[in-house]
Amino acid sequence: MLMSNTDRPARLHYGPNGFRVLTPGDHVRCAASGARIPLDSLRYWNVRTQEAYASAAIASEAMRPR
Repeated sequence: MLMSNTDRPARLHYGPNGFRVLTPGDHVRCAASGARIPLDSLRYWNVRTQEAYASAAIASEAMRPR
């Protein structure tokens, strides 16, 4: 039986140059906004905190020193 990864969140390991899929899925959630990010559109993440971000602006704000 083939399982579709449509509408399932993926679990990823974020590295400095890319990510590795740990659990198949078609999207992840933005750590700051909760927005759904399709894997083929995922461009921004934090390796240290293992969080994904929906845009450069959101990533910059999330990583800004407090």
